[in-house]
Amino acid sequence: MKKLACVLALTSAFASFDAAAWGRDGHKAVGAIADKLLKGSYAQKQIQALLLPGESLESIANWADCVKGTYCGPQTTEMVDYVNGNPKHSEYHYTDVPFQLEKYHDHGVGTSEVDIVQTLKQCIAVLQGKTDPALNPHKFTRRQALILLTHFAGDIHQPLHVGAAFVSKDGKFVVPKTHAEVDETAIFDSRGGNNLLLDDAKVSALADGLIGPGQPAPVREGVPKALTKPFHSYWDSTTVDYAFRRIQTKTPDQFAAAAIAGNPQVAKAQGDPITWPVQWADDALVVAKLAYQDVVPGKITPQTSKKGDTYYTFALEVPQNYPVPSSAIAKTQLIKGGYNLAALLQAIFPEKS
Repeated sequence: MKKLACVLALTSAFASFDAAAWGRDGHKAVGAIADKLLKGSYAQKQIQALLLPGESLESIANWADCVKGTYCGPQTTEMVDYVNGNPKHSEYHYTDVPFQLEKYHDHGVGTSEVDIVQTLKQCIAVLQGKTDPALNPHKFTRRQALILLTHFAGDIHQPLHVGAAFVSKDGKFVVPKTHAEVDETAIFDSRGGNNLLLDDAKVSALADGLIGPGQPAPVREGVPKALTKPFHSYWDSTTVDYAFRRIQTKTPDQFAAAAIAGNPQVAKAQGDPITWPVQWADDALVVAKLAYQDVVPGKITPQTSKKGDTYYTFALEVPQNYPVPSSAIAKTQLIKGGYNLAALLQAIFPEKS
């Protein structure tokens, strides 16, 4: 398949890094789908008891990203308390299993005790009313567990938040057997795709031709336009924009309504809800293989972080039609995230006979 060569910018100063899987609209869409599916249920009543007046799953869906800074507005006391009590909270959002693998395994390469799978399991245990401290080492409250569950149910369906790429010094995707092999000399960590850089203008031009033009990106005064876009950021936000455009929706609520109207067939996880995060991660690895299909790393370039540390980025080649399959995957995963979130909450709070 003919590839588009995406050229790495000479400097990393213009590279943008999006901290939020699926972006704000994507997470809101997941929450909005679940809100609509749960309307009138016993689960909705239990959820509402944990939320403040006027809140919904859609409105809280980005809370776990908003605590990372002030880009959502000033930090509330609730946010500050959560951050102070969870110094590793930014690590709760992902796991880094090599995308070529088939299954998530506890203690496997790229996993950790605070990764998204383990954190989701803790949230579920708390909402199930389990009180064993070993099941809740972060000491989440029930409200925190619900807020985090809503967000991480979106994160875990973003394929790059589970399936990670590791690159050899000769520019090939490889599977490290141990954490120690990722030494930044023979094998490099792409940081969930953040160190794999696309030529933003070229990919945008491709999408305009294949999907149709969208709204121009807002220009921030004094901020140079980014020449490159991290592959992770592309999957976080750009694919969501494309997915919305393809079904002619502009808001998360419109996307949710259109998704449900399509009567999608979403397979529900089986067994005890505490096992569902592992099942979701295994499914995300299947999808990550599609996300990386025919994607090829190119030139390696050393970069220097603001802290003075050296890291390495790679130019990336993607197929010329990449916006089409990637946006289709994003649409499916957003819908799957909303349906799975609703199904999980119904399993935790089943209807009373």
